[in-house]
Amino acid sequence: MLDNIRGILAVTGSAAAIFWPGALTFGFSGVMSPFWEEMFNTGSGATGNTLFFLLFGVGIFMFFVGKWQERVGTRIMITLGALICGLSLIIVANAVNIYMVYIWAFLNGMGVSFIYVPGLTTVQRWFPQKRGLVSGIVNLMFGFSAATMVPLFSVLLETQGYMSMIYITAAFTLIISLISAQFTEVPERVKKVSKYQVIQNNFNLQNADVNNSLTVAESVRTRSFWFLWLIWALQGAAGIAMVTNSVNFGLTRGMPMESAVLILTTFNVTNGLSRIITGYLSDIIGRNLTMSIAFFAAGGAYFILAYTYNLAAAAVLAAVVGFAFGTLFAVSAPLISDCFGLKHFGAILGLQFTAFGFVAGLLGPSLSGYLLDTTGGNFIAIFSYLGIFCLLSGILVNYVVPPQLKEEKVAQSMGNLAGEN
Repeated sequence: MLDNIRGILAVTGSAAAIFWPGALTFGFSGVMSPFWEEMFNTGSGATGNTLFFLLFGVGIFMFFVGKWQERVGTRIMITLGALICGLSLIIVANAVNIYMVYIWAFLNGMGVSFIYVPGLTTVQRWFPQKRGLVSGIVNLMFGFSAATMVPLFSVLLETQGYMSMIYITAAFTLIISLISAQFTEVPERVKKVSKYQVIQNNFNLQNADVNNSLTVAESVRTRSFWFLWLIWALQGAAGIAMVTNSVNFGLTRGMPMESAVLILTTFNVTNGLSRIITGYLSDIIGRNLTMSIAFFAAGGAYFILAYTYNLAAAAVLAAVVGFAFGTLFAVSAPLISDCFGLKHFGAILGLQFTAFGFVAGLLGPSLSGYLLDTTGGNFIAIFSYLGIFCLLSGILVNYVVPPQLKEEKVAQSMGNLAGEN
């Protein structure tokens, strides 16, 4: 009974720890971009780079965090991530130019890395037979947080002012994330967890991973790895670009600020909700089909959105894009496990995130921002190329399958087992 409660606390703690960093990642920059443009006298391209530096921080540290957590434990890693995300806001609160915003964005991306991978790791360790569900819960809070916080960010900015709004956000980030982090340790490191529970969890984890896991080196030599990497670059760019473009899109269509923010809000609502919906759905109809349908829908939504002037229609279409973006996060994790196994999950996921961190930020927020500056705010060109990214991802995901190398390892393992018997 105690073990079960401790596992539930680990899931709750991991989900709560990622809430505020998720809101900062998917919502804060979108609300602040128009303000920063006026404050620092910059264009959309410069503010779009904010997310590039954030994702760059994610891309650099995600892989290393997957390695480090094995040495120091998930609780320490998530605690460090909470400190980085909360304290780095001091920089953006006192920013005198856009470059200080970039420094904050990079540090926030680093902090997210220290929370996201350890959080997914620990919940799967506690509930190895329900890893899709518990991973979906953490992903839900990561994506859905911005949907609840975007309106609040906007209200605080108007009522409290720039600096006070950021310090309030920093305080909540530190308090909630630091407290939550203390409940996130893996069962092997929790003294009050029975040895039987640890043995049972490890048995279930091995049983869930019926096929032998590939090493990182073996994984990167497969076509499936690079097809998925390319999907993270293209679909990741199409999704994250909505964070910085949605509010500006509404403003250019003549909508007031509170209406333009609604577009970003609906994007983040489905970005969060889809993570648990499609994670469950992928167990029924398959990972590839689930992702393909969502990506094709997002491509169509982008093409229609380019010619939309109605707020309700824009909000619905942004929600479709958000649904696909959440699907990318939710279904990629079990797809990685399906293809490459669980043993080196953290490191392989971290390598996949290099596409999101190094490429998606450039192709999405940065490129779209500069194109808006050079075309005088022509969203038709922007949303068209982002729509093409979605369609290409919908095709490529069908080629992400368990590689032949894995089948050979399974056959070899079965042969060794038969020889022992």
